Amino acid sequence: MPQMKVLLADDHPIVLMGVREIIERDPRFKVVGEAMSSSELVDKISQLNPDVIITDYNMPGDEQYGDGTRLVEYLRRHFPGPRVLILTVISNPQVLSWLYELGISGVISKSAGLEQILVALDAFYREGHYQQGTPDGAPGDDADGISQMLSQLTVKEFEVLRLFATGVSVGEVAQSLNRSIKTISTLKISAMRKLNVDNDQALLILCVKANLFA
Repeated sequence: MPQMKVLLADDHPIVLMGVREIIERDPRFKVVGEAMSSSELVDKISQLNPDVIITDYNMPGDEQYGDGTRLVEYLRRHFPGPRVLILTVISNPQVLSWLYELGISGVISKSAGLEQILVALDAFYREGHYQQGTPDGAPGDDADGISQMLSQLTVKEFEVLRLFATGVSVGEVAQSLNRSIKTISTLKISAMRKLNVDNDQALLILCVKANLFA
């Protein structure tokens, strides 16, 4: 069986280097390319025709393809062939369930150790699929209640919160998600109510504590 071609995407060079080093321990797998933005990832999928795409969930700043669920939806719609593994620190069960519904092949938690990538690739190579249940919330977050609060958010509320916390305005979030400003404002207010915060500063502090956007 020929080498399995893997394409990596993350906006942190040190993560790309670490993932490449782990994958190249096994001669069955070959990293054929790396991308540091969603647009670069889409271009390289067309050029390199990978068997597996390993991409970070959070790669802000790309207006054309976005990131998060918006990027995953685009990848599954336009490139249904490659298996997709998502790298993330997110533990929101509704978001993770939605990702699986979109057709991803697995989620690798950055906090749990990237060696799990080789487990997934080995499963792809041997069996053609990777058996993995929807991950539970991170234990560290449960200790102070943050994970429990975040788990109450809907997928749309979570995406609005994630984008807002990167420093963009409500108007920019609306443009990115192709929704009205009124809709985005309503989702943001609903998320803040569930998280028990009443101002933007408190919201950002909670996001930092949760390490939600690393």
